[in-house]
Amino acid sequence: MIAAVAEVLDSQAYIGGPKIAELERRVAALSGCEHAIAVSSGTDALLACLMALHIGPGDEVLTSPFTFFATAGSIARTGARPVFADIDPRTFNIDPALIEQAITPRTRAIIPVHLFGQVCDMDPILEVASRHGVPVIEDAAQAIGASYKGRAAGSFGTAGCFSFYPSKNLGAAGDGGMIVTHDPALAERLAIMRNHGMQPRYFYRFIGANFRLDAVQAAVLLVKLPHLEAWSEARRRNAAWYNARFAGSAVCTPYVRPDCASIYNQYVVRLRRRDEAAEFLKARGIGTDIYYPLPLHVQDCFRYLGYSPGDFPRAEAAAREVLALPVYPEMTEEQREYVAAALLEFCAGEP
Repeated sequence: MIAAVAEVLDSQAYIGGPKIAELERRVAALSGCEHAIAVSSGTDALLACLMALHIGPGDEVLTSPFTFFATAGSIARTGARPVFADIDPRTFNIDPALIEQAITPRTRAIIPVHLFGQVCDMDPILEVASRHGVPVIEDAAQAIGASYKGRAAGSFGTAGCFSFYPSKNLGAAGDGGMIVTHDPALAERLAIMRNHGMQPRYFYRFIGANFRLDAVQAAVLLVKLPHLEAWSEARRRNAAWYNARFAGSAVCTPYVRPDCASIYNQYVVRLRRRDEAAEFLKARGIGTDIYYPLPLHVQDCFRYLGYSPGDFPRAEAAAREVLALPVYPEMTEEQREYVAAALLEFCAGEP
């Protein structure tokens, strides 16, 4: 990575250039899409897609209440209204059966979130979207390399959005993102939009923003990209080992649909005494995290939407019970056993 960054520094091609073009080509191929547009973050990928689809005040965009803030935050930043549908309690992804109920005449897009590295059940989501004539923007920030029925995350909807935040399976040395699409006209608009809507120089076709990805980040990602599948496979092996070790215990392990291949961006279990378990593991030097402790519909900044506690009980239950355990590719068998033994010790005696 140091050599790749030094090459960019020597070239002084910091904005655009061959590293960006090469990264776009390779991520498009990985995702099975015709086009890829490198952008400044996963958040900006979502925002740019919404802007490119002319979504704004008076519109509604349907998504999950159990996701990172950027999903709904990007909707709100356009002036549109986030509308939520509850999750499938097993996969934590939006429940396709509940989407239809939440659609109104003002619905202008659906954003399914491929949470924790598993693709949503896309066939029924796409069927509903097609019937109502609305585009689907895949929030695949946690799912690069994941698949559903043999197709890659990001390739199903009008556009797919990836994040290269450092904690992701494919992480940059800072922020970064990518949009993939099969639509050449949308790809062209997004490529112009990421540079303030400028084409040619100092002439603006529409209002965009500075959504450009730095060439230094592209150089880092190009070095790491060839390792992505091996890293994802190592995460799957760690997850399978955990699943076997926790079998028959009070630890509720992740459910992966048989038609999906998860990349386990997180390995998330459910526990009745989640907060106590996290403290127990912390005292033993084991890092954990909670994704996400408060669903979006009850966040202070979204009070204006009018939702109340109890409106999405599955998301609220998940927020109380989920705990992510270490699953990174470099874990040793000794480390896995240490984590599992500690959690099983905490859960001893529970049904």
